[in-house]
Amino acid sequence: MEFRKTLQQIDGINKEMATRLVGKGFDSLEKLVDASNEELADITGLTEKAIEDILEQARHMQENLRVEEESLSELTGDASKLKTEVERLVLNIRNRFDDSNAPKEHVKELRKESRLPVIMLTARGDDLDRILGLELGADDYVPKPCNPRELLARIKALLRRSAPQATDVPVEVRGLELDPVTHRVQAGEIKLELGPMEFRLLHFFMTHPERVYSRERILDSVWGHNVYVEERTVDVHIRRLRKALEPHHKADLIQTVRGAGYRFSAHNP
Repeated sequence: MEFRKTLQQIDGINKEMATRLVGKGFDSLEKLVDASNEELADITGLTEKAIEDILEQARHMQENLRVEEESLSELTGDASKLKTEVERLVLNIRNRFDDSNAPKEHVKELRKESRLPVIMLTARGDDLDRILGLELGADDYVPKPCNPRELLARIKALLRRSAPQATDVPVEVRGLELDPVTHRVQAGEIKLELGPMEFRLLHFFMTHPERVYSRERILDSVWGHNVYVEERTVDVHIRRLRKALEPHHKADLIQTVRGAGYRFSAHNP
């Protein structure tokens, strides 16, 4: 019965189809995703295109649930670890907020240690619960049931809005030091002179090492999603940043990944 309701959250599956699927043994997202298109078409009577759309949504739901489970598992530990190990948190709230509700305290504690983006996913959708959730520190509040595509879109939007430059913690990579509070960059004892955008770009890279980022993602994260500039602008500022780092033998920290974007790494490509 519970999984039938989950199936009905998928666009294209009505109550009757959900009942038939559960009756045929599809009682989990894993079984649904592993099924063949022909088998699902026989049960639902849908076209192949409709089946593909349903399976895509089911895979998104799987990913959302995985993120939620991992996030909740992390949240039971030290909240300070979340600052560097998790990019976003989808927090599932099953009950109305009250003094005995553990997630309430977890979110409050997390807000003391981190600016990690938090989305509350909950069956409580009335105005009071929304207000309480946001006042606790959530960045977004999504009532269940929700369209998995909408949840994924909200997660992506929240990640775009959450600037990595929000942290005030100094960072150091292979002798290159950046202090966001004093706005200073040093290579050993030598102070580097960087323009404002090169400083923000370097800060982004140093707080997100060993990952490949597309020009579009870099633009959203460093310039902001409301600023409209060409993607090649990233290349111009990276050339300027490399030029500033070259005399100190740090330019190789910024690596070009052909066809993908850029990576900041202390290791050889």
